[in-house]
Amino acid sequence: MICFVFSLLVKVIRKILVPFSLLYGLITTIRNFLYTNNVLKSTKFKTPTIVVGNLSVGGTGKTPQIEYLIRLLQNHYKIAVLSRGYKRKSKGFVLADEFATAETIGDEPFQFYKKFKNVIVCVDANRTNGIQQLEKLKTPPDIILLDDAFQHRKVQGGFNILLTSYNNLYVDDFMLPTGNLRETKFGANRAQAIIVTKCPETLSVEVQQTISKKLKPASNQPVFFTTITYDETLKGSAELALQDLINTEILLITGIANPVPLINYLRKKEVKFKQLNYPDHYHFKDKDINEIQQSFNAIQSKNKIVLTTEKDYVRIFDRLKNVYYISIKTTFITNKNSFDTIVNNYVGKSSGHR
Repeated sequence: MICFVFSLLVKVIRKILVPFSLLYGLITTIRNFLYTNNVLKSTKFKTPTIVVGNLSVGGTGKTPQIEYLIRLLQNHYKIAVLSRGYKRKSKGFVLADEFATAETIGDEPFQFYKKFKNVIVCVDANRTNGIQQLEKLKTPPDIILLDDAFQHRKVQGGFNILLTSYNNLYVDDFMLPTGNLRETKFGANRAQAIIVTKCPETLSVEVQQTISKKLKPASNQPVFFTTITYDETLKGSAELALQDLINTEILLITGIANPVPLINYLRKKEVKFKQLNYPDHYHFKDKDINEIQQSFNAIQSKNKIVLTTEKDYVRIFDRLKNVYYISIKTTFITNKNSFDTIVNNYVGKSSGHR
């Protein structure tokens, strides 16, 4: 009964906010019009830039997509990843180094830095300044990946990849605050490729075609479909095979936008767990760590571990014992080679790589 009342209340509030959504949509449309028609300045840089972003708030899989691009390009090019560093406690341009933490550069950039040693990782809310600083480096990058910069029109991205979640396509959504869109669905016209993320592994070609028609891409906008693949080996305090945890009690810690896919995956694997859920990009305080420790101690089993996501791990690994993380990868359901070719062709034909 309580859930029904709450759901009804949310629907009523969303309807009340529709006029504000229409106003917000109008403002973003005017802004995009001014950039598209060069009334507002958009800078194009000599270094090839790939933008990964979305039209909505919430998790659409930007981090694993950035990691996919790193793996695709790192053997041939010097790569830099530039993010704004969401919820970091520093300001301005920060280049990740041995002193970097999740607090100084943000959890996702810190994850990139820890994972890919040959990649330059930096943060700057002003992407224009960030790129300028990267180009001034003694050894500047060959390619810059811009994380969550689809709405950052001050930079003219060379290749724009738009992500949309299978369970929440942008064409089915509405503008903030009624819905989750940061700009109208017409912003998708700026993308050179559209990727439908977090699809079921068995998504049929027929369903893919139906979704593609629903998105109504331009003739030069290929649509791709990806799924999330979980690593079968847990990392952290040591390495553990997921299949060996059937008789292990797990305290699952999540501070991500949508933990449901991970929860469903663990249930599918018949893993026993108790969950503590926190907001996305949450900065764990001492009282939170104490809560986690108390919950862990309360588990009546000798075989028990703390399990979290890779993004959460970088925020708590130095404050807890016996903690592990499960990493994820983006996997293309079909047309992987086609996507790889499009990206490689862009980088290879861009200035400085002819």
